[in-house]
Amino acid sequence: MYLGRVVGRVWSTVKNECLEGHRLLIVQPVTPELKDTGKRIVCTDWTGAGAGELIYWVRAREASFAFSPAEVVTDATIVAIVDELHIKRPPLADARGSEPTSEPRPSGSGRSGSGA
Repeated sequence: MYLGRVVGRVWSTVKNECLEGHRLLIVQPVTPELKDTGKRIVCTDWTGAGAGELIYWVRAREASFAFSPAEVVTDATIVAIVDELHIKRPPLADARGSEPTSEPRPSGSGRSGSGA
């Protein structure tokens, strides 16, 4: 699974009939520190995610599993809305290589209710 943020949606008047009734959202992949990474991607939405929400998405064959037993033709699917994100990293050593320092790490939150 990959972490991302919903940044938009796609409107399509003509699409593969297997995608009828499924929302297509634009996702910006992010790091655990919530920094943008990589190119934006179009994902089918299984969760009902909204703009700005932090989500998990999957790609490849696993992307269609969320819609089973229906056969949805998709390469990427949003499978969870992230409610909270806690990051534990080992302490960082300062530039001189002496005692490790401890720096606060970000935590993000999406809407509560559904999700991982």
